[in-house]
Formats: sequence, structure tokens, C-alpha cells
Amino acid sequence: MAEVRVLVVDDSAMVRALIRALVEMAEGLTVCGEAENGRQAVEQVLALRPEIVTMDLQMPEMSGLEAIEEIMAARPTPILVLSDIADARNAMAAVERGALEAVQKPSVDDGPAFTARLKMLAGVPVIRHIRSKRSLIKGSGASAASPVRNPLLPDRSVWGEKGRIFVVAASTGGPQALAQLLPRLPADFPAPVLIVQHISDGFAAGMATWLNDLCRLTVALGQESERLTAGRIYLADSTTHLTLTPDQRIHLQPRTDRDIYRPSCDVTLTAVAEIFGSRAVGVILTGMGRDGARGIAAIRCAGGVTLGQDEASSVVYGMNREAIVAGSVQSVLPLSAIADEMVRLARAPGQTRCKSL
Repeated sequence: MAEVRVLVVDDSAMVRALIRALVEMAEGLTVCGEAENGRQAVEQVLALRPEIVTMDLQMPEMSGLEAIEEIMAARPTPILVLSDIADARNAMAAVERGALEAVQKPSVDDGPAFTARLKMLAGVPVIRHIRSKRSLIKGSGASAASPVRNPLLPDRSVWGEKGRIFVVAASTGGPQALAQLLPRLPADFPAPVLIVQHISDGFAAGMATWLNDLCRLTVALGQESERLTAGRIYLADSTTHLTLTPDQRIHLQPRTDRDIYRPSCDVTLTAVAEIFGSRAVGVILTGMGRDGARGIAAIRCAGGVTLGQDEASSVVYGMNREAIVAGSVQSVLPLSAIADEMVRLARAPGQTRCKSL
């Protein structure tokens, strides 16, 4: 079997040397080239045609964000962003532009996990992205294009008595999917939404801020003992698992070293099924692995509603495929149709009929 060819992009010679060493110690991987800025990265992608690129963001001459846009427009290639936690918002912007994932720059001890991730992502088919004029996210405030939020949100007590609750599960390709799905929810969306997205430690807060800038609804990390509120989106952090208490408050369950998926979609979906029963709506999106399939099944068994992203609109048809093949998904929809179905279900909580393709 041919080795997976990796292009290493970073303006630090020390970082490039470390990544090269980690890659060359792993079976099935080889470094085909190095670049110290975004312009060189674009040129080498076109010349060397690597199977995957590791991409720094802060570089001279051309930034990683600009390089990603150029690469995804000229020759779509799997890209793993290696970033600092402090730059998490731009890391999410890189994912929006076509990078598959963003993680912290590896250390010597991260070798096996890092190279396994490279092998996994190298096999993901990626699509062409048309270049667009966008500015980098700077500072900690909302961007100039932030949506106006409607202060007239649904009454929380009314929601608590009979309204639905939505849980969205995603992994690889999830940030791009969420960036399309969540901004389509209106400012008066009458239910809370829990988001469980597999993400590297340290990046969830940046992702919440990034999504908050895109959405009409407020997006924030779920906090211990926080009471669920209609019209709010709660993002699970990777350092714990998001569960719920019977009185509809968030409980952050400690993570263990044995946990493969961080955070766990199954844990959150199952907790929602147990507490809310037929009022629960589970949505499973693109992602590798099978996390979420058991939780979606629990929601369906509890009388709730289950939706799944279809294969054609998925970056990786994995998690959603497992749930669909198991018969746990009642309605299989393209990503572009899921928000409308969520709105319909939220505004007609007594109706459980799903639309299917």
C-alpha cells in the first residue's frame, strides 16, 4: 500500500522538524515537502499533490486562512489545521473555509494520536470551495457582520411545560455543517438546542464564539447547573460530557481517560431521551465513527423525533450512516433542509410526523 504523503506548513523550522519526525516515525506516512508560508503551501500543493496538509495559520507573506482558500479553490486537499488555543476562533474560520479539523500543535508525546489522525483524515473526500472575500476575526468582540438578535424570545416557563428540546451530534465536518445549519434558526426559535461536536481540548470556547457571531440565537458553552432556556444554543465542551438533571439543568459529567469521543454524543442524547422522552429531537450530522447512534436510538425508543443528515451533503458519511442503517433515524434530510424541519417541529410540539426523502 502506498504511503500517505504529507505536506508540512509552518513558519517555524522547529515545528516543521518536530512534525516531520513524528510523521516519519509512523508507518504508512511520509513527508513529501515543507513550506514556511501560505504562498509556498499553495505552490507545493499544486506541484506535489499531497494526500494531506498540516497547516499553521499565523505565517508571513500569506496566512494559513488565505492559503486554505486558495488550495480549496484550486486543488481541494484534506487539511489539518495546527493552531494555538489562543487563536481558536481563526481555527474555526479555517474549518469554515474547508479545513477538515483544527487541533493544537503536537508535542513529542502526541505522536501516535497525531499520526493516526493524519491517516484518518487523508482518506476523507473534500470538495472545491469558491473563494470569497472575508476578513480575519480579530479581538474578542463580535464581528461587524454579527446578526441582530431578537430580544422577544419565547417564555421559558411555557417551554418547560411542553416544548421540545433539540440535540445535534456531529464530528468530522461538523463545524462546517453547524455554520450552515444554526444561522438558519430564527431569533424566536421556541426551544433550547444542545450541540455535541467532537473537538480538541481548548477549542470549544473559540467555536462557541465563532458560531455566536454567525447566529441569531445566542451560542455559548453549557455551564454547570445552568437552567435550559428556549431560544439558546448550548455547546458541549470537550473536557466534560454534557448531561441534564431532572429539573432541566445542565450537569457536566467528568471525562475519563477511557472515553474515546470527547465530548460524547451518546451520553448527551441518552440523557435527553431519559429526561424529556417524546419531547426530545435528536439530529445526527456528518462525522467519523459511531458515536451518537446509540443515543439517537434511545431518543426514538423514548418516543422522540430523530433526524439525520443525508450522505450527499455529508463530509463524512459515518456517524449518521450508523444511525440510519440501524433504523433509528426517522427522517433523512439534506443539510439545507434540517433547519426548516427543526423549526416546524419546535412550533408544533404536539406533532411527531417527520418528513422523509
